Amino acid sequence: MNSRRNFLKTAGLGLAALQVSNNVASAQVAAPRLPLLFDFWLWARPNADETEKQLKKRYQSYREAGVRGIFFENYSKRHFQAAKEHGLETHRWMWTMNRGEKELLESHPEYYAVSRSGKSCADNPPYVGYYRFLCPSHPDVPKYLEDKAREQLEKEDVDGLHLDYIRYPDVVLPVNLWQNYNLDQSTELADYDFCYSKFSKAAFLKETGIDIDNVERPEQSLSWRSFRYGQITKIVNQICAAATEYKKPVTAAVFPTPDLARRIVRQDWPSWDLSGVFPMIYHGFYKEPIHWIGTAVAEGVQSLHGKYPLYAGLYLPDFKNLAEVKSAIQLAKDNGAAGASLFGESDFDEATIQMLRSLR
Repeated sequence: MNSRRNFLKTAGLGLAALQVSNNVASAQVAAPRLPLLFDFWLWARPNADETEKQLKKRYQSYREAGVRGIFFENYSKRHFQAAKEHGLETHRWMWTMNRGEKELLESHPEYYAVSRSGKSCADNPPYVGYYRFLCPSHPDVPKYLEDKAREQLEKEDVDGLHLDYIRYPDVVLPVNLWQNYNLDQSTELADYDFCYSKFSKAAFLKETGIDIDNVERPEQSLSWRSFRYGQITKIVNQICAAATEYKKPVTAAVFPTPDLARRIVRQDWPSWDLSGVFPMIYHGFYKEPIHWIGTAVAEGVQSLHGKYPLYAGLYLPDFKNLAEVKSAIQLAKDNGAAGASLFGESDFDEATIQMLRSLR
């Protein structure tokens, strides 16, 4: 699978700890409750070439710096066990709606989302070649994704599941990226507006009685927009329900604020049955100052009404220096975040670890 870091440089966002929702239905088996502390989390990719000595040094330094857990993009028994030996939580970072496996593309092209202009992500993905988003309304897709989630949850050393790309493709990219594609997305362009597959249209017709093909400006239809929020929400909540069987939490990497998430990727994350949420408040992508991080955190916390904790996702290359990172972390804390998660273009260096240690 293509690395997310390539798209971070050229297109939209893709990234994304924990507290079980206070609103979990009494009939469900709840995952373990976790304390409300200001925690640090890291998004990381396990390096298969690292020695046991290097693993020990890495995870010991993370724990000593106050890192609570790690979202691993790939499963590595060595890394998971080494991290756990040093008291870190190990969560599997799972690409969800964006699934570009060759076998799936070849065997089930009908699973993939279709744009308003009729282009399928199976053979004509938007923006970049690995943007292969599934159609959430296809009757087989929710179970397919639940099964993929269970494959990770069944592993004894996986402490939880972290959902990424749990959305539609970006109908509007962050403004800082328009120039990369020579686009003006002041309006919703047909090539980037998803999903108009026959399965989505049929499900919408059944739910609302509206044939979206007969709507003159479908991109302006509030019913159509709400329907698409709901299709993603159903998949998230199906995965969350499955996770309760393993008594493991599910979190998600989401777009910075509820309003922005709904508007540009049809993602209504306050409605999800998560254990915690990690908005990617990457201020540089939106040409916003560092202060906006606090504003975004406050908006997200207010929208959740205590349903589950919010952890501010920070993109390290957006900052000029570690003093700015410290300022961002304080803004997140002051505005109600339960913690912060960090993502960088490379491994976390000693200076970053020392900075975290100074905040303990």
